[in-house]
Amino acid sequence: MTDSRALRQYMNLMTSSGISHLPTVTLPKPVAAPGKVLASRLKGANAPTRRAPVNKTGSQSRLMSPDRLAPNSAQRPDVMETTQSLLEQTFGNAEQKAEGLSRLADSVAACKRCTELADTRRQTVFGVGNADADIMFVGEAPGADEDRQGEPFVGAAGQLMDKIITACGLKREEIYICNILRCRPPGNRNPHPQEAANCREFLDGQISIVAPKHIICWGTVAAQNLLGETRPVGRLRGQFLQHGDAKVMCTYHPSYLLRNASAKKLVWEDMKFFMKDLGVDLG
Repeated sequence: MTDSRALRQYMNLMTSSGISHLPTVTLPKPVAAPGKVLASRLKGANAPTRRAPVNKTGSQSRLMSPDRLAPNSAQRPDVMETTQSLLEQTFGNAEQKAEGLSRLADSVAACKRCTELADTRRQTVFGVGNADADIMFVGEAPGADEDRQGEPFVGAAGQLMDKIITACGLKREEIYICNILRCRPPGNRNPHPQEAANCREFLDGQISIVAPKHIICWGTVAAQNLLGETRPVGRLRGQFLQHGDAKVMCTYHPSYLLRNASAKKLVWEDMKFFMKDLGVDLG
């Protein structure tokens, strides 16, 4: 007989003897035997639980906010009247497109939305190439050489890009080349999300005027900002994505190839994939 049963019987006996005023007693809850406790815990251990995401190193990572996930989630400023006018126009030939790009370049040269970039740049780096190109290259941002010469991809990375272009049987002057940013970030750092947002209308204007059929994004920064992606370029390559009427392919930036020579093979595979879509077999 447990203690609780004995207590209940004793209280019943007191009541039957005429004692009607008894103190209120809260009986302890029955305690499960050790074996039952262990079985209960084991059963709970088998139940599904929600865990934080695990990164590639095996450690649990914090859930990232949308601002950290989306590189283009910064607030875009109101579109300038000049840009808006150009976005609403239809350009029928190369001459009209070149004139539209020239007007847009003037707006870029006067832009001071990004105070740090405007204060440290030598000049803006708008874009270069065929205003009526079927192929557009989009890079990250100007470097020191580009800031000095006012033209994208003219440094060591640009020289490597020229070799890739030649190996594909193309000519640089047939392509239109620009960047996510039109000003050099200090120290060649990555563009900040707000800087990319401030400069986005100019990229949109260039794409709208040139109207390319194909776009190649060189590097993760270009791919994520143009496409609104969060995946790195390594997971975006080997396929065509869509931006407006243009088919988009993503590959590694030439500057990455200068640091990682083994990636040149991957870029060449990407270029063969790209050229095949144009009807050219590079073998």
